[in-house]
Amino acid sequence: MVVYIITGMSGAGKSMAAKQLEDLGFFCVDNLPPSLIPTFVGICMHGPEQMEKIALVTDIRGGALLNELIPSLDEIKAMGVEYKAIFLEASDEALVKRFKESRRTHPLTLQGRILSGIAEERKILAPIKNIATCIVDTSKFSSRQLKDEIIKLVSEEAECAGFAINIISFGFKHGVPLDCDLIFDVRFVPNPFYIPELRKMTGKNPKVSGYVYGFEETGKFMDKLFSMLDFLTPFYIREGKTQLVVAMGCTGGRHRSVAMAIDIAKRLTASGHKVFIEHRDIRKSI
Repeated sequence: MVVYIITGMSGAGKSMAAKQLEDLGFFCVDNLPPSLIPTFVGICMHGPEQMEKIALVTDIRGGALLNELIPSLDEIKAMGVEYKAIFLEASDEALVKRFKESRRTHPLTLQGRILSGIAEERKILAPIKNIATCIVDTSKFSSRQLKDEIIKLVSEEAECAGFAINIISFGFKHGVPLDCDLIFDVRFVPNPFYIPELRKMTGKNPKVSGYVYGFEETGKFMDKLFSMLDFLTPFYIREGKTQLVVAMGCTGGRHRSVAMAIDIAKRLTASGHKVFIEHRDIRKSI
């Protein structure tokens, strides 16, 4: 288990960083009182379902409670739990600009000047900054660049675990799924619908699958499709994408697309990808 602590200056991008970790499969808690961190980590370690990836956001909003952060981190380290503290920093100019653009007040100067609050916050956070595993200056970062930086900071394993490929079989006569990234038309394969004994079956039935894969072009197409998806996945992850929706359509969504969606899902799973499969139209009337 590794616990990521997201902390740093107000306006430096902590919420966005936490959101990115959440998209990568982390269980995230915002503004947890630092004194509760050891208790929370203990629950995650010994609960019914042990959580391996945790991200906690803690900052100046906790007031005097923030003084408990370093002792709490020492305590979870004594529990045998590794932690990584990511401290987000930014220049005064960048922080002032962000506060003005968002029309937010600084938590330490609700009625005063933003610069005064920033200066006070830097003093309070100095001890935490000194023990940070890494310090990220977001002054010139766009939201996309911050997301990319967070991906770099977490392990490759966390990146891959957070990325999912969703395979959807569907029928063109029922409409194309609105949320798909890639659509493949498999109507080039002869339709089992026109085989009387196969008509009422679905692509889950070995007889239907056997018919679909009885054509040489089916196997060749699936080999090329798997090769392409396996090739593309690392680049989607690199660009910050957290899921890929692949839709495979035939006429009615009961036979060819179902059998071929099952096949590509098995291939991708065997290759180490996290895959979900849905047969959208399999139960619709013929």
